[in-house]
Amino acid sequence: MKTDILTEKHRLGLGGVAIGTAFENVTDEEAAITLQKAWDLGIRYYDTSPWYGLTKSERRFGSFLQHQDRDDFIFSTKAGRLFTEVPASQVPPTMWKKPLHYDFKHDYTADAIKRSIDESLQRTGLDRIDIVYIHDLSEDQVGDRYPYFLEQAKKGAFKVLSELRSQGVIKAWGMGVNKIEPILDCIEAADPDICLSATQYSILEHEDAVDRLLPAVRKAGVKLVSGAGYNSGFTAGRNRYNYKDVIPKGMKEKRDKIEQIAKKHGTNIVHAALHFVLNADEFASIIPGTAKTSQIEDNVKAVHEKIPVDFWNELKHEGLIYEKAQIPQS
Repeated sequence: MKTDILTEKHRLGLGGVAIGTAFENVTDEEAAITLQKAWDLGIRYYDTSPWYGLTKSERRFGSFLQHQDRDDFIFSTKAGRLFTEVPASQVPPTMWKKPLHYDFKHDYTADAIKRSIDESLQRTGLDRIDIVYIHDLSEDQVGDRYPYFLEQAKKGAFKVLSELRSQGVIKAWGMGVNKIEPILDCIEAADPDICLSATQYSILEHEDAVDRLLPAVRKAGVKLVSGAGYNSGFTAGRNRYNYKDVIPKGMKEKRDKIEQIAKKHGTNIVHAALHFVLNADEFASIIPGTAKTSQIEDNVKAVHEKIPVDFWNELKHEGLIYEKAQIPQS
């Protein structure tokens, strides 16, 4: 019987993409202020990755969290890439606005996963990691090498993380990916506890997840954490969708219609998007990433908001959310 590591107080967490300079060059000072605000407002689940900012985000999270009582928060990071320090001229092009000077390679062998965990502990200054997500073992990240890396993970990452869990070194592990298939493949081959599903379940796009992902994790007793629950800012009005500049056809119109209905019911689409994710029993947490204290304040406000059932019913009636999607009944 799996133990749920994320409880009610972890329903809202903080993701580390923005603090890793995904969208703008966030300074160390700005990152520290953001993390302090999150802590002051009661956020106790923090998720990052060595990938974010080429180790920058992980260092920033650790710099703050190492001064907090370690038993007061849940910390997750990711493994699957190894990082090597290089001259500035050799840093590969990435999505990060101001990354540190590192190159990287994907590696899902047992030795690489153990090395990744050790290096994350060194970077953060923490004495343990609660949840390790196998990061970006997904076709959108590794392309046609996905079958190769999946086999590597079956023999390496999956087994070693289960062993580390049994030894009490970590509390839980799972996939951290932008697609559904890798989670299904992992469940079939191993016994993950919790998976971070990014971009696959949001108020704007969720049909495939409702039909394929949620039934599978429910049957396996695996919980989900939502990454990019706001479609990397598109829901809040940013001109990007799931970390890309191309907006799917019809998505702006769909967003605007939901926002109009939300206003009619005294709320807004961002608050509704957060609740939409948490309405699903399979999701234990949502971890919006931001480097702005105002957005953290708004997310905390949203968690405590009561959104009228009539709002959800109207969205279903208008065909704006999938008829099978879970919504509050009262």
